[in-house]
Amino acid sequence: MKIISKSIDIGGGKLTLEVGRFASQANAAVLARLGDTMVLATVVAGPVQESLDYFPLGVEYAERLYAGGRIKGSRWVKREGKPSDEAILTARLIDRSIRPLFPKAYKNEVQVIVTVLSVDSENNPDMPALVATSAALSISDIPWGGPVGAVRVGFVPKNGDSAFIVNPTNQDLEYSQMDLIVSATDKAIVMIEGGLKEVPEEMIVKSVGFAQQEIAKIIKAIAELQTEVGLKKMPVKVATRDPKLVADLEKEARGEIKRIIEGFAGKNKAVRALDELKAMMAEKYETVAKKLVAEVVEETIKKVVREDLTKNNRRVDGRQPDEIRPLEMTVGILPRTHGSAMFKRGETQALTVTTLGSPSLGQLIESMEGEETKRYIHHYFMPPYSVGEVGRSGWPSRREIGHGALAERALEPVIPAADKFPYTIRVVSEIMSSNGSTSMASVCGSTLSLMDAGVPIKTPIAGIAMGKMGGVILTDISGLEDFNGDMDFKVAGSAEGVTAIQLDVKSLDLTLAALKEGLAKANKGRLFILGKMLEALPTSRAQLSKFAPKIVVVHVPVEKIGEVIGPGGKTIRKIISETGATVDVEDDGSVNVSAPDKAAVEKATTWIESLIKEVKPGEIYEGEVKRIQPFGAFVEILPGKEGLVHVSRMASTYVADPSAVVKLGQKVKVQVTEIDERKRINLSMVFDKK
Repeated sequence: MKIISKSIDIGGGKLTLEVGRFASQANAAVLARLGDTMVLATVVAGPVQESLDYFPLGVEYAERLYAGGRIKGSRWVKREGKPSDEAILTARLIDRSIRPLFPKAYKNEVQVIVTVLSVDSENNPDMPALVATSAALSISDIPWGGPVGAVRVGFVPKNGDSAFIVNPTNQDLEYSQMDLIVSATDKAIVMIEGGLKEVPEEMIVKSVGFAQQEIAKIIKAIAELQTEVGLKKMPVKVATRDPKLVADLEKEARGEIKRIIEGFAGKNKAVRALDELKAMMAEKYETVAKKLVAEVVEETIKKVVREDLTKNNRRVDGRQPDEIRPLEMTVGILPRTHGSAMFKRGETQALTVTTLGSPSLGQLIESMEGEETKRYIHHYFMPPYSVGEVGRSGWPSRREIGHGALAERALEPVIPAADKFPYTIRVVSEIMSSNGSTSMASVCGSTLSLMDAGVPIKTPIAGIAMGKMGGVILTDISGLEDFNGDMDFKVAGSAEGVTAIQLDVKSLDLTLAALKEGLAKANKGRLFILGKMLEALPTSRAQLSKFAPKIVVVHVPVEKIGEVIGPGGKTIRKIISETGATVDVEDDGSVNVSAPDKAAVEKATTWIESLIKEVKPGEIYEGEVKRIQPFGAFVEILPGKEGLVHVSRMASTYVADPSAVVKLGQKVKVQVTEIDERKRINLSMVFDKK
């Protein structure tokens, strides 16, 4: 077995691409290694699917727990289950980076499977996975216009001239102001994805320029690998067309398409009318293949949408290129939830709901690299009715997971720290109606919902979707502009800077200059929307909803955790049963006390504080008599803490029988006289005179 490899020095590390070791029956397979992180990317082409009106590309990203030397924690199931959200997001990164480079006429089914074989807890496997996929497609016989290269970019301003870091390690990212992924060809930007901490737009442009320089090294290495071991590409069968027939079909369709687009303000009605037009023309031209009729109608729609923009600077719905659709916002719309908001932009409408819970309700994530807990979670649902259709309803689609993650990333930098706001926060966006930019509507709605819930976010966040048609940048794109445009560019952030970004292209002509223009116009649109949002709700509410749980964190010295828990958990169970509060003890001594009732929280908190309080001689308490013995009485001065009042200290005169002085359950004032060597507390009802 002959093994060919190429190494690339990048970011102070070495990325190695290797061919020939594994998966010889795939069309191509490439093993990538960065540090001790290793992934295998395989590509296989299946038979042509001529009946489909889309390219049947499937990308799977398989995480294996053995890669990090781990076994699944479940007692009953040890096999890896469904893909994690992180795996789905990585698969989407790969799909979005490679899909635009396949020939439009190519309709063979293509499957990409990336398997993570080893992880080192420093180098994230997603970038090696994307590069390995690009290399596998490049050397395979599958028609593809690559290669593409991809890098992750970090940004640490205090590093001065070395502020940008290529492929930062997980440790580097802890100090970074951005976590930006860029994929590109040698000529154009293809995909951008990332989370940022209110980074200015000009720094984003510089980071992408920096990424392109590093990507050039990767593309060069893949091209060399292709020269050495690349297979001859399969021919792409392009159907021949009768130019006169195509012209006739376009001529007949054009007028009707213009009438439909101009006559229907709603996207869904327009789409249905256009589908009816395709069916009508297919029936009229019954001797012509339905696929050809549909293709010509789609091409004509694209031309009509673009012509009005290029000739008259007017969009399909009559707006100017930088004009935002009408906005509508309502907060506190749901009476029993902890926070809620409705955000509407044109036909796109999102209802976003915030729920607050105790810290113990955080999401536990089991990954190849270990376990972690998330306390801020955003979920996104887009049911079929949102686009006026009948469809599958159930578990979330990959698109829904992706949009939820984007909205979550946008708000994450402004969520208050756990020590200031000790809640688990779940935000859910329900898309009620869709006509472009639902993920950015979710961002805006989430901000208002969190503020309505009384979450003290650092600053409000808004989002907007940008597009491009030819050389024209569009603000707040609608559905038809998304389908027929060259770019879908989502930008979210505050008044100070960007917090999340996602860019996809459909044509390979996006330059750094166009990106800069898009960011500048997105900034203007975002600030306009932020202003309108603050009119609806200027600041976070001062008080939490009365339906939200009340939470207090008590910090207990680690050596006293046992006193709070008690033997066999007896003490903590008693606190929970008698107060009605939920009590969760962490290993670091943090005790989270939560309950819907404030009084229950206060009672449990006082109890816990009393358990860890150091009793000192001379202190006076009002306690309850718990037991009476011939030699004295035991008085509980603090919950769970009793002391003995000896019969000689019950009164200034002789006491023969303690029962003559005190009764069970009686409240008495006592003074601590001594803590003996066995930590026993001795009390007196006769106070020392000082």
